[in-house]
Amino acid sequence: MLHTALGLNGAMSAPHRAAALAGRDVLAEGGSAIEAMVAAAACIAVVYPHMNGIGGDGFWIVKRPGAAPVGIFAGGAAAALATPDWYSERGHAAIPARGGAAALTAPGTVDSWRAALDLVDGAPLPLSRLLEPAIAHAEDGIAVTGNQSRTTADKLDGLRAVPGFAEHFLIDGRPPATGRRLTQPALGDTLRRIGRDGARAFYEGEIAQAHAAFLEAHGSPLRAGDLSAQTARQVTPLALDTRWGRLWNMIPPTQGVASLMILGIYERLGVDAPEGFAHVHGLIEATKQAFLLRNAGLGDPSSMSEPASDWLADARLDALAARIDPGRALPWPYEPKEGDTIWMGASDRDGTTVSFIQSVFWEFGSGLTCPDTGVFFQNRGAGFSLAPGPNRLAPGKVPFHTLNPAMAELTDGRVMAYGTMGGEGQPQTQSAVFTRYAQYGQDLQAAVTAPRWLLGKTWGQETTTLKLEDRFDPSLVAALQDAGHDVETIAPFSDLAGHAGAVVHHPSGLFESASDPRADGAALCL
Repeated sequence: MLHTALGLNGAMSAPHRAAALAGRDVLAEGGSAIEAMVAAAACIAVVYPHMNGIGGDGFWIVKRPGAAPVGIFAGGAAAALATPDWYSERGHAAIPARGGAAALTAPGTVDSWRAALDLVDGAPLPLSRLLEPAIAHAEDGIAVTGNQSRTTADKLDGLRAVPGFAEHFLIDGRPPATGRRLTQPALGDTLRRIGRDGARAFYEGEIAQAHAAFLEAHGSPLRAGDLSAQTARQVTPLALDTRWGRLWNMIPPTQGVASLMILGIYERLGVDAPEGFAHVHGLIEATKQAFLLRNAGLGDPSSMSEPASDWLADARLDALAARIDPGRALPWPYEPKEGDTIWMGASDRDGTTVSFIQSVFWEFGSGLTCPDTGVFFQNRGAGFSLAPGPNRLAPGKVPFHTLNPAMAELTDGRVMAYGTMGGEGQPQTQSAVFTRYAQYGQDLQAAVTAPRWLLGKTWGQETTTLKLEDRFDPSLVAALQDAGHDVETIAPFSDLAGHAGAVVHHPSGLFESASDPRADGAALCL
């Protein structure tokens, strides 16, 4: 059985142990949670490439003691050439999921590192120091995880022919076996140049020129001007007040508002005990109500008919909760969103706490990998629609994002950063972990380890069932089926249920950290 990590000088959680260690070492040197997260973000882009990379996007929520949290939004904007006509003229009825035409939004995450380090009090540690672990893993090689090996094999049919993918992520033309050494020297050199010249070197100069030429040659609408125009920006996270404390999440076009809505709706159901029918059914039905509104109206804020904050108003949440039948499932399905991601959390001895998420959308993103830089580009733009609506493709527009880093300040002063990968499942897993820990008082690691569910399809799944890990009590499963839920059993520790984690800082100075046994990560405290 896993146990919550405890400490008095900081905490780190990541879905790969090397990334957790990179962040832990920065904290041990006296660095801040922000600096630790930059080190972990660069490292995990190397050691967990099927889940994320520096060719993707990133989002932060940073909470300092006694201060309101700051959000960093680094979602890449669509290229200036990216219009519905551009795609239709090239014979595309929809935006492709792989290859050059799928790479249509600028990568945002590297500039998010710059924006985050700007928040550090005093002079931050040199970027070159923070990127050292990532560079070492890229140049010396990583031991391929079982998760990466399986994912590469599962997704190979759609990726094998994409330029650059096979050369960088296959060995002898085949998915690397678990434990094989995989080196990424070109990526190591790119990270070394970023460490030397700063994060903006990724967007301007030789790296950007190499990317622009490669992208254009392989059918992407991205150009050098799109890369140089990409900048991260500070934002005010969405907030929701509950009886458990104040909760924050990321603004649209992320689905952070849906994560908050689920918890706001669930609070109104008055469920007073965990793990029974009322708990699981209540969260599932709250998810349905939040997702119906999300799917109909969430997109780039400039295209939404009303601001997302209106969805968090008391009257709105009251009305949505009133639609829930406490004993009967709402008929499903709906049109789901896909996605692929990593979440990491950190907290330092001064109490600064970070919730961070980084993604390339699908596994390995577009698959398009630049041989000169080792960077593969996200396919987040595949989330756009070519049809009219709030998520219709337009130059400069940001697509729907499943990414949503979560943060909470509980009524007793504890600060909790939590989150998960898993696309469509992110808000669902967040609701399970948060209610188990914050509402019902379960141990933090137990709240992460406990069996979870997924409503709908994600990660390429075709079914829209309610998927339950097969560790649930059979009587609960039967009750859910009797209530009308279309139940499907999945593995006891399934990737479909996400790779969650959490860190908590107590007013007493205690730190807690938890990591998901479904991933390859670690929860570390100092």
